[in-house]
Amino acid sequence: FLSEGEHVSLGTSAMFKRCVDALKNHKAFAAGAFDEYCNSFASNLERFRLLKPDGEFDDAVVKNIEEFLPYRNEAIQLLIAVAQYSPTEEFTQRIHRLFEGLIPYMDRPASVSQWNEWDFDNFKFLVHELFLYALAVLLKHDCLEQAKYLLEQQYYLPGNSDHGRDVMVSFVVFREYMRSLEHRNKRLNLRRLSVRADLLKERCNGTGIDFRYLMQADFVAFMRAEVEAKDDYKRWWPETLLYLGHFNSPFEIFARSVSKAYFDKAKILLAINTPKDLEPLFKGYQDGSRRLGCCRFQRHRVRCMDET
Repeated sequence: FLSEGEHVSLGTSAMFKRCVDALKNHKAFAAGAFDEYCNSFASNLERFRLLKPDGEFDDAVVKNIEEFLPYRNEAIQLLIAVAQYSPTEEFTQRIHRLFEGLIPYMDRPASVSQWNEWDFDNFKFLVHELFLYALAVLLKHDCLEQAKYLLEQQYYLPGNSDHGRDVMVSFVVFREYMRSLEHRNKRLNLRRLSVRADLLKERCNGTGIDFRYLMQADFVAFMRAEVEAKDDYKRWWPETLLYLGHFNSPFEIFARSVSKAYFDKAKILLAINTPKDLEPLFKGYQDGSRRLGCCRFQRHRVRCMDET
């Protein structure tokens, strides 16, 4: 599909419009329309699989995710409609099931016997990006219980049993390393700290979600994983926070948490009861038993928590 003049369609545009209309007008079939959209989205994502494209593989990955942009934007607008018009447990569970259905795209299909590590990098980027936007939208619209649900509930992957792995996995599964973009950085001598972070920021334009909300979602996911992590395999790398230097104030939910009433609402995101519950984590950062990323990230983390 990467050849000249060909374009892939996810085939969800009509369902998207029908679902948004149903949500905005509180129609009885809204939940069914949402299910129809999610099922088609998850099933038809297969059309975007990269099958031995010509030329440099990293070029194909970048073009693939560019081709997907209209459908990513559809999904974001639908998430916004849910957050604004029907942020119920019923719809939150459906969003969770949608992401559950997208996870297998990030790994080798059962029908494939020969593959390279980066063969599924386009899906790794797309699914990770969509999960960040789901969190960002819910946090922006103060749907804290719904955001907590996506962070708290595990995701069922029956295929894991074939490899002796746990069939229930946490949200950290949504961020996986992309070797193709690392290769691109070196091949083109881009000298970027993270090509992935650059793409996430560039693609944020026109979504209706300011990039600071994407960074806030990334930071919340990072902190939630840090609080719960028992080993280095269950941690979250906050890719977007390379751009923290562009922002000079705490993220909104942390700034608002100076109010005890708001803190009591927001604490569920990090699975804590009081700010003191974070002290062992901070002590680990200070004594070196836990390692943070760039110093700008560390300063912002301290500023956010100081506000709390």
